[in-house]
Amino acid sequence: MIEDELTLFDKSINEFGNKFKNTLSDVPCHMVGPRDAYKDSIKALSEKLSVKLKEEERMVEMYMEYQNLVCRQNKLIQEKKDNLLKLIAEVKSKKQELEVLTTNIQDLKEEYSRKKETISTANKANEERLKRLQKSAHLYKDRLGLEIRKIHGDKLQFIFTGIDPKHPESPFMFSLRLNEAREYEVSDSAPHLERLAEFQENVRKTNNFSAFLANVRKAFTAMVYN
Repeated sequence: MIEDELTLFDKSINEFGNKFKNTLSDVPCHMVGPRDAYKDSIKALSEKLSVKLKEEERMVEMYMEYQNLVCRQNKLIQEKKDNLLKLIAEVKSKKQELEVLTTNIQDLKEEYSRKKETISTANKANEERLKRLQKSAHLYKDRLGLEIRKIHGDKLQFIFTGIDPKHPESPFMFSLRLNEAREYEVSDSAPHLERLAEFQENVRKTNNFSAFLANVRKAFTAMVYN
């Protein structure tokens, strides 16, 4: 816009100068001096206007360059902003994943702690029951001719003697342990008892271990007399 106005002004000056020049062509000689002085002033003015116009054009160019630079800077800033927002979103996502993972780990730790405590309680209970069985060993030995031994696999071996009158020292035995469900599990009877599984089921239901031992001894005794 500035460039157009200056061009129009320069054109008007030139037209005025041309008209004035034609007018002065018929002026008498004594007017030639002032006319030439005026022409020189007009020329100087035109040159100044031309220089001014070039300066304005340079200013416009510099302004446009500045505008382009600002646009490029704004574009770079927007790209950096978008990258930063993307990075923030990724960090938030990772943070949420980390929080979920931390929660899961904590839950697993708590579950492991509960299971460990449950197992520890069960083991203590099993140990107490085994201790009670071992404490009763002397009583059973005196009354039933029974010896109790701890063998491999956390099992107790029950050995009856005095069952066979012809061979009082002959052993009649079976093994017993407490499984993970804290139930009696009977195995390895010698000689083999057909009703051993039945006796095991009864002692699990009644928890009457003395009756269980008595029934096993009776079964062994019946084998001898049959």
